[in-house]
Amino acid sequence: MGVKNYTESKIREGNFFEDFYPGMVLVHATPRTITSGDQALYTAFYGSRFAFSSSDEFARSLGFARAPIDDFLAFHIVFGKTVADISLNAVANLGYAEGIFGVPLYPGDTVSTVSDVIGVKENSNGRTGVVYVRSTGRNQNGEMVLQYVRWVMVRKRDVNTPAPEVVIPELSTGVVVTSLSIPCELNLTEYDYALSGSAYRWGDYSVGERIAHVDGMTIEEAEHQMATRLYQNTAKVHFNQHTEAEGRFGRRLIYGGHIISLARALSFNGMENGFKVAAINGGTHVAPTFAGDTIYAWSEVLEKIELSGRDDVGALRVRLVAAKNNNCESFPLKNSEGRYDEDIVLDFDYTILMPK
Repeated sequence: MGVKNYTESKIREGNFFEDFYPGMVLVHATPRTITSGDQALYTAFYGSRFAFSSSDEFARSLGFARAPIDDFLAFHIVFGKTVADISLNAVANLGYAEGIFGVPLYPGDTVSTVSDVIGVKENSNGRTGVVYVRSTGRNQNGEMVLQYVRWVMVRKRDVNTPAPEVVIPELSTGVVVTSLSIPCELNLTEYDYALSGSAYRWGDYSVGERIAHVDGMTIEEAEHQMATRLYQNTAKVHFNQHTEAEGRFGRRLIYGGHIISLARALSFNGMENGFKVAAINGGTHVAPTFAGDTIYAWSEVLEKIELSGRDDVGALRVRLVAAKNNNCESFPLKNSEGRYDEDIVLDFDYTILMPK
């Protein structure tokens, strides 16, 4: 009588495309307690300089007990919980919509994430498919920290598995102003423009205005891997050169969220007082990035939003574009045929809060 290999039945290989179905609920493992070390590492990786998440004293002057963590650090931690169940076998993360930031997240808070599968569509090649999920991160009190939709291209386990019925969710093109969560404690009457780094306020920006953020950051392999591990993102495409050497690009891909954080940090130069992210209206990872690429960014003001009952703060809807190895002085985006320029890696639409 042979000896049974029990190990095979206990390992987790992650979900493949044919494992997903609309209505599926995924309760993600490993709740994460945030520490001040997480914020320090995030600052080290991206160099973000927004005073609100850098200084307890600055945050207290705005009515908060202390500085919350950076909004995109919160995003990455919520996102990272989902990877083992949704995108461990991903080819690429494709886009985002309907992202709403809820209560601020502080060191000492614990984050858990649950995702609902809301759509599936097999690709024409029969080897991959797109999965749509709505993920919600909550703190230890059950309060929503972040909710967003993303869609990701996932490999099939068996190419002979029949294609599922196509379900593509109807998604809004932007988060409506009434859905924005404005912290109740926020009070900008004592906002210090010397400490924030700029005197430009909400009223100083115009719809259609474009700002090239000048600075560039070169992606280092070690920094990217450490950052992605910080979020407990285990997607194979970011870490396993042994398998990715046989893939489409022959090398590991940079996590798309890494580019979002780099672009947001770069946007400080020109939008210093966009102190808080309120919504993700949409976003596309246009092209892959690799270690050695240098990321630049530019922003365009899409909309100026008045907030009901507030005369101290307004919102700007902003298009944030990241390019690799292009300094963005000419605001690269699309060619005359409507196709993205070859240097564009991120086209991101988000809403930020800014003092009036």
